[in-house]
Amino acid sequence: MTTAVAVDIGAQSGRVALGRFDGERLSIEEVHRFPNVPVHAGGTLYWDVLGLYGHVVDGLSAAARTADGEVDSVGVDTWGVDFALLDRAGRLVQNPVHHRDRRIEGAMERAFDRIPARELYERTGIQLMPINTVFQLSAMVESGDPALEIAETLLLIPDLLHDWLGGVARCELTNATTSQCLDPRAQAWALDVADRLAIPRRLFAELVPPGTVLGPLLPEVADRARLRRTVVVAPATHDTASAVAAVPFRFSESVYISSGTWSLVGLELTDPLIDDAAFAANLTNEGGAAGTFRLLRNVTGLWLLHECRNAWALEGDDWTFDELVRLAEQAPALRSFIEPNDPAFLAPGDMPDRIRRRCAATGQDVPQEPAAVVRCILESLALKYRQTIELIERATGLNPPEIHVVGGGARNEPLCRWTAAATGLPVLAGPAEATLIGNAAVQAMALGELSSLDEVREVVRASFAPVAYEPLERARWDEAYARFLLVSDRPAGAREPGLVA
Repeated sequence: MTTAVAVDIGAQSGRVALGRFDGERLSIEEVHRFPNVPVHAGGTLYWDVLGLYGHVVDGLSAAARTADGEVDSVGVDTWGVDFALLDRAGRLVQNPVHHRDRRIEGAMERAFDRIPARELYERTGIQLMPINTVFQLSAMVESGDPALEIAETLLLIPDLLHDWLGGVARCELTNATTSQCLDPRAQAWALDVADRLAIPRRLFAELVPPGTVLGPLLPEVADRARLRRTVVVAPATHDTASAVAAVPFRFSESVYISSGTWSLVGLELTDPLIDDAAFAANLTNEGGAAGTFRLLRNVTGLWLLHECRNAWALEGDDWTFDELVRLAEQAPALRSFIEPNDPAFLAPGDMPDRIRRRCAATGQDVPQEPAAVVRCILESLALKYRQTIELIERATGLNPPEIHVVGGGARNEPLCRWTAAATGLPVLAGPAEATLIGNAAVQAMALGELSSLDEVREVVRASFAPVAYEPLERARWDEAYARFLLVSDRPAGAREPGLVA
């Protein structure tokens, strides 16, 4: 029995789970869950990375108790693009800044004055989004941020946590690709890009591939968790890379949707696709497990629902996500839509009010009650998925036979059903815990218990059964899609960061 602790931290919460592989099937048992709440201080939005690390060690201790101290490995995956800076002694310079902080405003457009958008895409293959690491760093350079003068090393969030667990400062490839500081063809840092934006070369740490054994736990961590022989493994440290590793594909051309705070819609390829068509569609080429690439687009996902829930809680209505989804099914169908990637929805705030204003500005019925607002969100996401899949089809010439939905959205039955209806493709939902499963499975590959990504997926198919949804009501959804495209063509703010002219 191989036992791996998988730590998955998303933009809203984190989980620590114990993965057990008996040679045929893999099981996942959650042992610790914790919130991930950013902090406003001094006009800046930070991640509370010290608090997150404390929860990781608490979770490792809980896993040790559950497994009677028999834990082979631990690995962390998180969201992408955000980073920590360390000084020459390896100490944290400041808490990592959140990608939704105001410092990114206008940074992407100003960077294009030094590196044209098409040239930057050619070098990095990454979707042009203002939150990307390269634009965050460029903004720091422009402002003369003193943190850059002190910093010696840049680590993305999972790399920082691995350093604190095992004392090895390395950047794992799948998360490094999200930074837009990496050349995906050479799988090396694009230092010429850094030079042109005056980003110090010294920041970029040694790269390692997913499934790298970094070394044993530091003695103080092992003592606190009561573990002795556990090693730290860099899995596919970008959460979507871990999730896609666990997608039980039946056909190589199938689309996946990793559905959570963000929705990542894409295909798995063996090589990056960087050409004019991919640039026009603003497709991103991110690293995957076992040498694969994830050709995808980022779509603002259940963040919209999360922010609505927060706003309603402040008004005294503290609904759960499941309650809100049930309310949505009771609201009238296909009445009003939003462009999920509209920049107006990027920052935290009163999301219901923003949605109502956007619907009013586009001449649609304005959803007043929470049920109608949630229905607007979920139907808009389903229609956005169709638009994104069509962009991918045009760029690749492929015709996906079905969609795999993994992540938390796989539990959202209306969203899965409406996605099938909107796209006209069958949807296979699950596993919902794909990120934890993929994380643990890549650790098992690192330990020699699984030999390939194909074998990982055979184990996933044997261990977790998906739920199937067939496309229905195509005529109604085709008409709705035509109306959605009119809304999508008229974003309220700057150009949507996903459609490049």
